[in-house]
Amino acid sequence: MTTYGDYGGRYVPETLVPALDELEAGWRDAQADPGFARELDELGRTYGGRPTPLTLASRFAPAKRLYLKREDLLHTGAHKLNNALGQAVLARRLGKRRIVAETGAGQHGVAAATVCARFGFDCVVYMGSEDMRRQRPNVERMELLGAEVRPVEFGTRTLKEATSEAIRDWITNVETTHYLIGSAVGPEPYPELVRELQAVIGREARAQFLDVEERLPEVVVACVGGGSNAIGMFAGFLDDEDVRLVGVEAAGAASLGTGRAGVLHGARSSILADEDGQILDAHSISAGLDYPGVGPEHAFLRDSGRAQYVGATDEEALTAFRDLTRAEGIIPALEPAHALARARELEDTYVLVCLSGRGDKDLAEVLSR
Repeated sequence: MTTYGDYGGRYVPETLVPALDELEAGWRDAQADPGFARELDELGRTYGGRPTPLTLASRFAPAKRLYLKREDLLHTGAHKLNNALGQAVLARRLGKRRIVAETGAGQHGVAAATVCARFGFDCVVYMGSEDMRRQRPNVERMELLGAEVRPVEFGTRTLKEATSEAIRDWITNVETTHYLIGSAVGPEPYPELVRELQAVIGREARAQFLDVEERLPEVVVACVGGGSNAIGMFAGFLDDEDVRLVGVEAAGAASLGTGRAGVLHGARSSILADEDGQILDAHSISAGLDYPGVGPEHAFLRDSGRAQYVGATDEEALTAFRDLTRAEGIIPALEPAHALARARELEDTYVLVCLSGRGDKDLAEVLSR
């Protein structure tokens, strides 16, 4: 079982252990099967729109060579499709034709609903009612794609509660159902599985940056909620010791910046919790960053010093959102707007930012401010 220093592992009910063992065995078989990689590559190219380009944001950051890795141009509008396609192929290999998923900002829900339409699977997406209010266009997209969107009405009515409900559904229907988790969180093998499916971002970006600048970036920046776009981007540069890695959390949901070690949703990581281990509420204007935990590999990278994690406030993200829109004609999602807020302040010249999604889903929230 893969662990990350003191983090990761499995903290789950016994009823889920056979399903996780089955998933891990299926994942190892898929990794060893060249046909799995070929199918994913073909789906990425012919269905998803890979490779996504790099864009130099010369008006947004005129004193820098700041490039955007354009995951907003992937089919469905965010990096989430990389993971959803891979897990859908894996679910088919396992004979599971019912998918449950959780979603916060809605982009993972849309990606899950999209691949279920593509593969002919049944799809149930759990979403907090507060996030449904904030991300209404994505709710409508999921329903158009044939998914059943089930509102979650307890707690903060956001991503944490949606994840809990998706896990409950999975426990109840484990024989027929695959839980298509949306970030690099949860019990093993999910953090590794999601990382590897998102690592295409970092591989492409590294080769593209070398091609255009004939050197590597000084720093790579990505937003961090659960952490899937960031771990996918960082994966391409982990062995490049001269490239700094910077993750940007929402200031009100800074699991890495202000959290403590603990267990949430089946894994040990850095979480927002009180002295008694009770999970604290997280807050962000961005539904995708509004989560009180983070993937265990990020906690390990923080502790080891390989990556640095900083915060950005709602107001800073809104400013970066508007500035990129006006300067470059690119409307970012609020999630990567947090990364943009910190990236242009860096002293480095050669900067690479993962633009993990587009901002259509956030227009109502932004325009209400």
